[in-house]
Amino acid sequence: MSKPTLLLVHGAFGDASNWRSVFEHLDSDEYNVLAAAIPLRGIASDASYLAAVIDQFDGPVVLVGHSYSGCVITVAGASDKVAGLVYVAGFVPDEGESITDLQARYPSLAMGNFLQPRPLPDGGVELSIDPQRFHDIFCADVPDGDAEFMAHAQRPLLATAFEEPAAAAAWRAKPSWGVFGTGDQPVAPQLHRFSYERAGSKVTEIDGASHFVMLSKPDVVAGVIREAVHACSANLVA
Repeated sequence: MSKPTLLLVHGAFGDASNWRSVFEHLDSDEYNVLAAAIPLRGIASDASYLAAVIDQFDGPVVLVGHSYSGCVITVAGASDKVAGLVYVAGFVPDEGESITDLQARYPSLAMGNFLQPRPLPDGGVELSIDPQRFHDIFCADVPDGDAEFMAHAQRPLLATAFEEPAAAAAWRAKPSWGVFGTGDQPVAPQLHRFSYERAGSKVTEIDGASHFVMLSKPDVVAGVIREAVHACSANLVA
């Protein structure tokens, strides 16, 4: 059997470099590790893009999605090549459910209007985070210098992505793991608990950690990912 592949998928307002510290904990002869860059143009579009990446690999794939990309891996994870899902402070929609639907259950704890819209030539709108509020809301436990750079290097998300329903829910057929920080503001800890319990995920809570938990606690997040890939590999052999 080919080595399993860990496919790390960044969320909105971030990029693939957000996984660097986790990657350094995961780099191993046991599996391939790839941090994919996705377009952030909407769940269906991004899931289609990710499916094309998944198709490049022969062996089993474990998808790891942060934040918004929890939705993306939930849809793309329907591929027969995907053996398991890991949600890192990620949204976990059911089929037909959107991010807006989920946050209507348990609203974000971040206060005020921190989203900055920008019109696009085609009439669409993309959103980014007010750089002055990025550190406090998204990554309060990340060093000041790193947070400052992230705030000014963020990649925007198409605004319609929040309303777009998931076309599939891979967690209904695949094993899943969830890890999040209790200091998460953009996605309320209560929403994480609800979503992961509904999905039957094995859950790890990190006391006080922020939304960008893979940057502040990369060792813990990497441990959850290693557990997932080992469990999925054992299931495939059994």
